Amino acid sequence: MIPNAVRSYRRSEELLDRALEVIPLGAQTFSKSLTQYPRGSAPFFVERAEGARMVDADGNEYVDFNNALCSVTLGHADPDVSAAVTEQIGKGTIFSLSSELEIEVAEAIVAAVPCAEKVRFGKNGSDATAGAIRAARAFTGRERVAVCGYHGWQDWYIGTTARAKGVPAATRELTHTFPYNDLPALERLLAAHPGEFAAVILEPMNVAWPVPGFLEGAAEATRRHGAVFVMDETITGFRYALGGAQELFGVTPDLCCLGKGLANGYPLAAVAGRADIMAEFEQVFFSFTMGGETLSLTAAKAAIAKGRRENVPAHLARIGQAVLDGVQALIERHGAGNFLGLAGHPSWSFLTIAEAPDATGFPLKTLFMQEVLARGILTLGTHNISFAHGDAEVAALLDVYDEVFPILAHARATGDIEARLRCEVLQPLFKVR
Repeated sequence: MIPNAVRSYRRSEELLDRALEVIPLGAQTFSKSLTQYPRGSAPFFVERAEGARMVDADGNEYVDFNNALCSVTLGHADPDVSAAVTEQIGKGTIFSLSSELEIEVAEAIVAAVPCAEKVRFGKNGSDATAGAIRAARAFTGRERVAVCGYHGWQDWYIGTTARAKGVPAATRELTHTFPYNDLPALERLLAAHPGEFAAVILEPMNVAWPVPGFLEGAAEATRRHGAVFVMDETITGFRYALGGAQELFGVTPDLCCLGKGLANGYPLAAVAGRADIMAEFEQVFFSFTMGGETLSLTAAKAAIAKGRRENVPAHLARIGQAVLDGVQALIERHGAGNFLGLAGHPSWSFLTIAEAPDATGFPLKTLFMQEVLARGILTLGTHNISFAHGDAEVAALLDVYDEVFPILAHARATGDIEARLRCEVLQPLFKVR
């Protein structure tokens, strides 16, 4: 345990100042930036990571429950993936022609994912979701899209959020949001624009479990209105089950989007689905110089094989359930149920923090971040489980929460939350879940 729960982040701070001179926000990803980590009480740069552990630029070690925003499913520097990639490096990374790896990984996805008949690769989840929407528009000859959840940075989606700056109004007007688990809202939306929707795209699950009939009803309503039903399984794919949430819940979409854990942190994403809709990719432009890059494909081939061989989703669910059970017991022990809660699937769960009286939840969220980081837990309030997490990592998390929850409860009760901060209060990025 760190004396007085204080760590030095001096080197990280120096690197951040240097980065801000040449990189907007000082980071390539909003979720790794000042918008999510409180300057003065958090690291911003990593030195190395292995398994479920990470070391920052100042030499501070953490148990990583962020796992690169859920993109690391097996664990950092997984030995099986690393060995396969090391071997492939000697053969080359990108060629003037396609490689057999493209076929092999596509075949592995088709074998694992219920909706997958054909597959196209991109590099980020945003590539996959944008590709799916473009194919759906081409297939239906329509333009409107209904969305539920988070679907990436491109104009067609991000225009519906508070981060819409730079998105043309005409583009924003073609995308409509509806709440998760609210089938009547989706029905009203589709009925309000008959014959105009190309697709309904949703995260099959994020914070909340689907209520009985929601996913089935959403699929039926979408198809009844002549639109394409798309599941964004960027996170849930290869995590909730080998075949993703569609396998777990028994609802097969027309198209799905994969990414994150597909290649255990290597940059690879995919659109997969019905052959007749996927045929649109022969005409619509969805083409990447790095689409067939072999290191990521090799990583995906090894990761999918290990996921099947070791039954990785079952391990994620077991460890994640231990986290949920342990955290819930701590919430009850410390009488924190009036402001702390839990949500999500065991493999991807959320510690929820309610707003304090006469204040938003962000001062308390900032205090939470400050205190757990100081004690060696890296999290944004989520528990993104990897195959490298075991009972020891769960115990470390629970030990820290056992110390931090009373601090949060006392600060909330006395109203001195901000007085306890060694940093500025975090500001919200945008809310989609």
